[in-house]
Amino acid sequence: MNQDKVKEKLLIIEDAPIEFSLVFSGKKSKKVNGLYKPQSREIIIHNRNFQPDETGQNLLLYTAIHEYAHHLHACSRGGSLSPRAHNCEFWAIFHALLEKAEVKKIYNDVFSASPELLKLTEVIRGKFLKNNGALVKEMGKHLLKAHELCTSIGVRFEDYVDRMLRIPRAAANTAIKMFEYDIDPEVGADNMRFLAGIRDGDERKAAETALIRGKSPDTVKIQVRGKEKEEDPLNMLEKEKTRLERTIAALNKRLEEVKKELKEKT
Repeated sequence: MNQDKVKEKLLIIEDAPIEFSLVFSGKKSKKVNGLYKPQSREIIIHNRNFQPDETGQNLLLYTAIHEYAHHLHACSRGGSLSPRAHNCEFWAIFHALLEKAEVKKIYNDVFSASPELLKLTEVIRGKFLKNNGALVKEMGKHLLKAHELCTSIGVRFEDYVDRMLRIPRAAANTAIKMFEYDIDPEVGADNMRFLAGIRDGDERKAAETALIRGKSPDTVKIQVRGKEKEEDPLNMLEKEKTRLERTIAALNKRLEEVKKELKEKT
């Protein structure tokens, strides 16, 4: 599979609004399998990192899709990327591309290919994620009761949480919301915490449903929150300028101190 064929597959998965190039470096890299250069809109694949067999070529496509996600992310941002390239929005784009690639038989679902891994996944989901979520939700039920008892005897619930339970107040309040909102433990405790932070009931239910149907947490977060706001480039440069000026001033001050100490010792 050559570089032209890989680019052709990427465009089949999803068309790009801005032209890009994809090249094989012909090299082997110990650091990365590929990279994306937003300035030149160039995807570089270190093709010698991959074996010519089916597994190696599938991994090569995975890398290409990852870098292509950076390009599409840049396209959505007017052609540029922030320093934090691997943010929530990027992962949502990447996961969506992988899903499309699997449906179109361009990229093989490596997880489903391993019966042993699928079996282990069911154990982790059922025995740990679901059970852990159910325990935290049940704790929320008892915390709510504790809140009522604290009120009845005239003490602050926050003080009870701080000094008797010795857990963060935010964790206690989130557990209570998990119970009050009746969040499904199927999604796991971490996702339950995220869902507990969504005030709108319809939005919360839609997000919960998406998680249960297999959408990644990053994908769901973008659906709920929308695109992450990018800081204005001019503001970023001004902040960097201020940081550099402070660093230079501190270094100059230290330099003068060192010069003075040297002079005193000679």
